[in-house]
Amino acid sequence: MGDRRTDVMHALTYNRAAPADVLLRLLDQEDEHLRREVARRAVLPQEVIEAVLVHPDRRVRTAFAENADADPEQRARLVDDPSKSVHLMLAVGPMPYRGPVPALPDWAYERLLNHPEALVRQELFSWAGPPAHVLAGLAGHEDPMFRLAACRGAWHELPDEARDRLLHDDDREVRLAAAEQVCPEDEERTAWLIGELADSWRVQRVLETGRLTRNLAERLVAEGDRLATIAGNPWLPPDLVARLAADPDPAVRLVVSARPELSEAERAAVDYAVDAEARLGTLDWVWARRDDAGFLRQCARSAHTWLRRSAAVCPGLPDDAVELLARDEDFAVRLLLAEFHPAPPPELLLDLYLNGTHRAVGMLVVRPGFPTAGLAARFGASPDPRRRSLALRDPGLEPELLDRLTRDAGTRRDAARDPRLPVARIRELLDDPDLGVAASAAANPALPPQDMHRILDLAGVPEIRVNDRTSGC
Repeated sequence: MGDRRTDVMHALTYNRAAPADVLLRLLDQEDEHLRREVARRAVLPQEVIEAVLVHPDRRVRTAFAENADADPEQRARLVDDPSKSVHLMLAVGPMPYRGPVPALPDWAYERLLNHPEALVRQELFSWAGPPAHVLAGLAGHEDPMFRLAACRGAWHELPDEARDRLLHDDDREVRLAAAEQVCPEDEERTAWLIGELADSWRVQRVLETGRLTRNLAERLVAEGDRLATIAGNPWLPPDLVARLAADPDPAVRLVVSARPELSEAERAAVDYAVDAEARLGTLDWVWARRDDAGFLRQCARSAHTWLRRSAAVCPGLPDDAVELLARDEDFAVRLLLAEFHPAPPPELLLDLYLNGTHRAVGMLVVRPGFPTAGLAARFGASPDPRRRSLALRDPGLEPELLDRLTRDAGTRRDAARDPRLPVARIRELLDDPDLGVAASAAANPALPPQDMHRILDLAGVPEIRVNDRTSGC
């Protein structure tokens, strides 16, 4: 089988209009990567799902276990799979980019939690894990790994008596995890955790949030080892905050400048700077009030870049603050707003896409509200092929311009996917010497099913009989 035929067949797996009989043929051919691509499709007909679930190649079934777009009820059927490696991937679950992990039904978690392989149980807790209401039922489990998971993932749902038992658990790791949950209000446990976790990365969160006694705070500042970490601790006494505001380390001064109790004037009095390229996490105290419109409005008007970046990711940002941040001088503020706000300004999305240099701007075309009307008139004749390609997103794109874009060296690969193309033109593009163009034509949802089958016929992929499938390991 030649490379050209392979590339075109791979493109068929991305054709959202590919019917079940085409996908079943793809699922049964010899290229293992292609078979897995079928199992990872966003939309799968039920007939194909049934074939995936019993496919003799466990890697196909594993790929379906990782499919973030698959119905969790369908993925959950893999708990009955004969392969432990499939169970393992089901426990790990999908990892969509910046998206929520769809939860399996409770009965599936119960089966995985009782899996005979310890590694399956461990992976279930190591990644997205079961939802909190499932973990809450594990607080009294005989296995400390289960109690540990309840501490970390369901503390807010546990009754007081369960929390108290975990704080005094026989297992050290469980006690540590429980203490981490209460240290923002418990001086004694904060001090204990700092001693116990001194050489662990986990101590950072304790230093950032744990309630400090005066003596402990003074000792930590005097030691001077982790000043940038403790500089944002909400329990740090005011005189120590003032001392750190003048620290020679600019990283320490930056953290101090973003403390919640400071006024705008007090922030300005700190000698801090925010590098345009600096990656700053969302401030906890801003995120805690992510639905407070009035508060977020104040953050959006702040002279402090870190506050504005933190406000930009909050769903409760009011419209006037959205408009303000869309014009912000800081590129990261504008990009975060474009990426996270449920309704970012259309012109912001377009401006960032056209002029931004960060790799994330290329994904903005799929964000809600990305402007489409009028793009053909604006960019159809642009000397920049990236801008010319935007014309393909215009619902009013004229057939003549669309055809011209399929013959344009800079846009023909994108244009070959456009479902508004006449079938005759799509067929011409399938035979294009440019493999990228031919593959794009194969992914075009307007390609008739008979043409998809012809591609498979030419590649030597046999017709299949679904009833002949048997499951394997």
